[in-house]
Amino acid sequence: MQENTPIDELLAGKRHFGLEEIVFILLVILSLLGIAVTDYSPHDGYGYWLLMVFVFGALSIFVSWLQAKNGEQDFSEIVKAQAMHWLHTLIIVGAAFLLNKSGQLTDTGASLVILLILALSTMLDGYRIGWQFRLLGFFLASCSIIVAYIEHYIWACSGLGVLIVGGTFFWTYWIRKQNALNND
Repeated sequence: MQENTPIDELLAGKRHFGLEEIVFILLVILSLLGIAVTDYSPHDGYGYWLLMVFVFGALSIFVSWLQAKNGEQDFSEIVKAQAMHWLHTLIIVGAAFLLNKSGQLTDTGASLVILLILALSTMLDGYRIGWQFRLLGFFLASCSIIVAYIEHYIWACSGLGVLIVGGTFFWTYWIRKQNALNND
């Protein structure tokens, strides 16, 4: 496995950056929606986060497919690795479900555990497909901590979401500007 810097990833994947950015923003929005659902109904929040494992997995494969079209990676190998990664994530989420059903975890606790599992899986998947997924994983982990400690966590998580989306746009703009200056 080759470690790419964010700059290398941006320059290599300029062609599909718009789609990858849309996926990133969509996942941030879906994550914020999940936090709101969990606030409204912890039981429904648990189901929402379970569904998000499938959504995150499918969108990870989509982004990997975009990168494979660039010739950066072999898509069949990507699908195998992604399928195993997200299947293992689903198994651990199933274990959290069993803990919830046994009474060891409340619905809210189970939702937070699943959010942390999703955060870790997304961070680790980011090493395969790009820095935005690593950042998204840190966002999810941060939101789980915010939910645990801050009373008005929806506003705090929303603010953090806006900050990281804005930060990625700024980072991309700055890198491209630096690259243009260096090429002149």
